[in-house]
Amino acid sequence: MQIEQQLADIQNVVDDVLKLALSKGATQAEASMSKVQGIAVSSRMQEVENVEFTNDGGLGISVYVGKRKGSASTADLSKAALTLAVEKAVDIARYTSEDPCTGLADADLIATEFPDLDLYHPEELDTEKAIKTAIEAETAAMNYDSRITNSDGASYNANLGMRVYGNTHGINAGYPSSRYSLSCMVIGAQDDDMQRDYAYTVSRKASLLQSASAVGIEAAKATVDRLGARKINTANVPVLLHRDIASSLFGHYVGAISGGSLYRRSSFLLDSLGKQVFPEWLNIEERPFIKGGLASSSFDNEGVTCSDMTIVDAGKLATYLYTTYSSRKLNTRSNGHAGGIHNWLVGDTGHSDAELLKEMGTGLFVTELMGQGVNGVTGDYSRGAAGYWVENGIIQYPVHEVTIAGNLKDMFKGIVAIGAEKDVRGSVQTGSVLIDQMKIAGS
Repeated sequence: MQIEQQLADIQNVVDDVLKLALSKGATQAEASMSKVQGIAVSSRMQEVENVEFTNDGGLGISVYVGKRKGSASTADLSKAALTLAVEKAVDIARYTSEDPCTGLADADLIATEFPDLDLYHPEELDTEKAIKTAIEAETAAMNYDSRITNSDGASYNANLGMRVYGNTHGINAGYPSSRYSLSCMVIGAQDDDMQRDYAYTVSRKASLLQSASAVGIEAAKATVDRLGARKINTANVPVLLHRDIASSLFGHYVGAISGGSLYRRSSFLLDSLGKQVFPEWLNIEERPFIKGGLASSSFDNEGVTCSDMTIVDAGKLATYLYTTYSSRKLNTRSNGHAGGIHNWLVGDTGHSDAELLKEMGTGLFVTELMGQGVNGVTGDYSRGAAGYWVENGIIQYPVHEVTIAGNLKDMFKGIVAIGAEKDVRGSVQTGSVLIDQMKIAGS
């Protein structure tokens, strides 16, 4: 069946469900339906460990009876099951307390244009090819160095999906998408020391993935480089977050400026709109319409149209992120962030990673973060870390079993430089981030 016909069939189901909701007494309704086909193959020690096929879907519906809301979902897409889901959602709504902020997004915010964002590049879900790819990555890693002694495995994943959203304001739109990924993790040993590391590649288009051998070699090299890791003494020093993990720093910023945190008064960036949060040279832009982007979309999970936005302007907090509910709680309007962010492009200072090491001089180059020690209310930050000790801009030796600590407000303002070599494998695209000083808790 052609993809256009599949999309039309799902839209028809969504339309029928919305009409049914209104006939059952709902004053407003919204429904989202998805279908996914996929394959996931994992290997370990160059033998097939697991092969999984995915072929499922589901529908979720929320109905509003006045200012009361009820929701239900079903993976059974038969007419009887869909009817039951709608009836249950309406029943729930009748017994729910009224909430003045509930309801669909404002009609004038709903998307009306749906450009092709080049998100769908289907490939046959070929089991043999997937197995070969995973084993090839592992083989390349195991052959890289005699110190690679074991493997935590390689995984190849391919998913072809489709999502449709509709509500009683008139939107009923969707799009197909594809996503392919390959990862590999291996274990190295030297004397009494054992270390592990990994590498991965992800894209909307299978042909744009790194080669299997390149992923395996990258994982092996990272592992070997960590052998002989030492503990270091407690100190206050500059910290360079490698681009692979630097996006997590901005992930904490996303949480702090999200409407849900704001109306609950649980953000360390309350009442900070227009205030200096980062250095003056730093800008962050959101670009939802990047063709082939991993976080591209023309509308959010509530049908609100997405738009290009400046998130950080000359270091100042330029906007908060609102869903329909949080915007009403805060007496403003949604800006299309139900379901998350859409391709953040973090500015940089033009430094290569080598130049960032020189700029840092002596300090800690962090390549791995562990634990969840971040307080979104106060901004206090404390996480386990591993990486490399650097002196005079030159890596000296690998480091493990340390903790880096600070406060996110100070860390944001203390960003000295951001590298030009970007990690583009997620919703936040950033280079490595150099922070002027953090507390390193070692031995």
